Amino acid sequence: MKEIILCKYGEIVLKGANKRYFEDMLGRQLRQKAKACGNFDIYRAQSTVYIEPLDDSADIDAMMDAARKVFGIVAVCRAAMCEKDMDSILATVKAYIPPYLEGKRTFKVESKRADKLFPLDSIEISRAAGGAILESCPRMRVDVHNPDVTVKVEVRDTAAYVHPGPVKGAGGMPVGSAGRGLLLLSGGIDSPVAGYMMAKRGLKIEAIHFESFPYTSELARDKVLRLAQIVSEYNCEDMLVHVVSLTKVQEELVKHCNEDYFTLLLRRYMMAIADKVAQKFKCGALITGESLGQVASQTTEALGVTNPMATLPVFRPCIGMDKEEIVEISRKIGTFETSIEPYEDCCTVFTPRHPRTRPDLGKVMAEEQKLPFDELVEEAIAGMYRVVVRPDGYEVQQR
Repeated sequence: MKEIILCKYGEIVLKGANKRYFEDMLGRQLRQKAKACGNFDIYRAQSTVYIEPLDDSADIDAMMDAARKVFGIVAVCRAAMCEKDMDSILATVKAYIPPYLEGKRTFKVESKRADKLFPLDSIEISRAAGGAILESCPRMRVDVHNPDVTVKVEVRDTAAYVHPGPVKGAGGMPVGSAGRGLLLLSGGIDSPVAGYMMAKRGLKIEAIHFESFPYTSELARDKVLRLAQIVSEYNCEDMLVHVVSLTKVQEELVKHCNEDYFTLLLRRYMMAIADKVAQKFKCGALITGESLGQVASQTTEALGVTNPMATLPVFRPCIGMDKEEIVEISRKIGTFETSIEPYEDCCTVFTPRHPRTRPDLGKVMAEEQKLPFDELVEEAIAGMYRVVVRPDGYEVQQR
């Protein structure tokens, strides 16, 4: 019996004349994932991507897991493939489905007849397949309203497919179909979630991380790179992380500026640096993990002070979410346990005792003018180095 993986499209089906562009991108990303899983043939038909094992090297379990992390796919099905005749379909149902019914009490069968020349209609196919299951598993009973398992029979153009229902895919749009975005990546919970959410909308993610060595440690930087590794699983390609030191900026702020404005001034530097780096590397937007009112620098007034430093659009997918919602996503994508490791980051260095939550832009700019802003920004960018991150590790490319 031959198994195959069926990947069902989501929004791609709505793209009209541009559909081929998105399909091609999705196919490339699945092939990239398949390189680590063995030898598969990947092709598409009828708004479905077929992932067919070609030999014993093909790890179908690993490919299932990989396909579920590719944006643009809403459902993934592990199915048995058979000839398009009822004898073959019923034999496959009897052989393939019973293991999936162990420990279950009820089922129903749903059939889809994409080949309209097939002699039985969908209801007749379902009735016959349900009878075959009851013959093989007499303890089971049919429940068409709330079954434990919904068995699917799909009669398509070249073959028939039998499976115990789909598992949920990542959804969204293929990574890169909406351009590139630069994620301001810290060691916290929010920013990896923001990167994941914008990758889901089709942005290919690069990241910028701000460190303050020796006030922040190598362990803190490595934690961020491990978070980037997890996010890179959804990026479908290697992910660049640009690492920028803010040590001199922060030391100059401490020497010359009012403590109450440290956080706001630092955020303005970060946004200005990120904006320049994004433009240098052809990213069309910045991405942050900011959530309205979560901390002093994320009030409406504070965001109004930092936002003008960016010339590119700033995407804040977490802005209307509370902490529990963000944590829920971080657990789902696997970043939470790493995010809560107790290492410092640059935003916790020289934290003011009484940060301004409703700042006046004029006063902030007056403090900012105590320092050579453009010079410090350019110096920070000149000292930047890059790290190439992939799911299985990372490598410093330039330092």
